[in-house]
Amino acid sequence: MKIIVPMAGRGSRLRPHSLTVPKPLIPVAGKTIVHRLVEDIAKILKEPIEEIAFILGDPAFFGEDVVLSLEKLANDLGAKASIYRQDLPLGTGHAIMCAKESLSGPAVIAYADTLIRADFDLDPAADAVIWVKKVDEPEAYGVVKLDANDNITELVEKPQEFVSNSAVIGIYYFKEVGDLKTELQTVLDNNIQNGGEYQINDGIKAMMANGKVFKTGSVDEWMDCGNKNITVETNSRMLGFLQTDGEDLVAQNVKLENSTIIPPCFIGEDVVLINTTVGPNVSLGKGSHVVDSTIKNSLIQTHAHIKNATLDNAMIGNHVVFDGNFTSVSIGDYSVLD
Repeated sequence: MKIIVPMAGRGSRLRPHSLTVPKPLIPVAGKTIVHRLVEDIAKILKEPIEEIAFILGDPAFFGEDVVLSLEKLANDLGAKASIYRQDLPLGTGHAIMCAKESLSGPAVIAYADTLIRADFDLDPAADAVIWVKKVDEPEAYGVVKLDANDNITELVEKPQEFVSNSAVIGIYYFKEVGDLKTELQTVLDNNIQNGGEYQINDGIKAMMANGKVFKTGSVDEWMDCGNKNITVETNSRMLGFLQTDGEDLVAQNVKLENSTIIPPCFIGEDVVLINTTVGPNVSLGKGSHVVDSTIKNSLIQTHAHIKNATLDNAMIGNHVVFDGNFTSVSIGDYSVLD
């Protein structure tokens, strides 16, 4: 089994946090989005992973440190890491074809801006599986249309009339991913574009037209990391799941002085808390110092220095210095204070 991970986008909706760190490398509940996604998919598949192919963007942004972290992720799962580059933002289908040398055999394709919780077996009768989640407002999503045998017959983007409430979450299984490769090559060769881009859906629709059987796989939880508010919410939900799973989320060397941690919280190594209450639903990255503050429902990255703050629904980046008592501040592009 292979896992193909397109992750070349700049994550503009998550700015300023994605200005210096690629969005899939932003930690949620103490682990990067892409690490959590790949590890959870590997657990669901319940079979050895031979290769993980990552499609990255500009080397100036997705640099050697990113490559090394992804190679380690693959190696820790006993898999080979393959690194590809998408030089131009030409769509999901184009991104997948940047990894065409790895497109053979059974494979899962997963876009690295979402997290899931699921436990199911792949349908052996299916040529492909599209993972979906029931949603309350299907008109805001791409959804699948099913026939009487629960086979997927159509993909409909943001339907104005009800088609189904099963939203496509951006994770796909192909019994033979080479079939998708063949159809996407035709899409590229014939310059078939939607919205000025080459889309995976056009390759999938061609497979359906050629008689391939597509089934749905349902996930229990689907957590997006598209923008700040949604990412903070995802952090809170993931912390709850990890607490239920019995994971130890607080590092052993956290220094507490007259401070309280209200679970669930992730507290990284070398964190110092003085006269502070943290939690619930807070992730606090390695090396951060928090003094005279109250923080809840927030996601704070590494080496932040915070004092005199009352934070709720906050997302703070790496190496930030924040003093809630001061009004003379220096704030970078795309920052939001509300």
